[in-house]
Amino acid sequence: MVPDLNAPRVLVLNASYEPLHVTSAKRAITLLQYGVAEVLEVSADVVRSPSTILRVPSVIRLRRYVRRPRVHPVPFNRRNVLRRDTFACQYCGSEADLTLDHVLPRSRGGRHNWENVITACRACNQRKGNRTPDEAGMPLRSRPRAPTFGVYAHGQFAHWQPEWARYIQG
Repeated sequence: MVPDLNAPRVLVLNASYEPLHVTSAKRAITLLQYGVAEVLEVSADVVRSPSTILRVPSVIRLRRYVRRPRVHPVPFNRRNVLRRDTFACQYCGSEADLTLDHVLPRSRGGRHNWENVITACRACNQRKGNRTPDEAGMPLRSRPRAPTFGVYAHGQFAHWQPEWARYIQG
């Protein structure tokens, strides 16, 4: 399989294993060749030249710590809530017909923010109705909170890969 080397698909971690950003496979291979980074995870893709076969990295870590500028908060919007919840219902895990649900309904004083809004399928959202998850007997799969990783803000999760999950926490 020949990958598109300019597609943003390699997660770059700081020396402290803190996620920095997502870069192209071409840039990641360049960082590796110059000894600036090391491979933590590899993908199934390979890059071939007449004399070399390289496995395309999926996650790389910089060898030296890079100071990050102050991170702006991740915008609160539908797309980022869906990304945070990995496009799955937080009650049943379904990935079909998703809506947003307020854990504490707005009619009962619930706010429209990161800590109160989750992804829910239409069936679970209707079943829960105007109740809290405890009252409806529908436990949440994960507690909602504001994400801290900046790739949400820039839409870089369009090329999310499962092996990134252990490096990105919230």
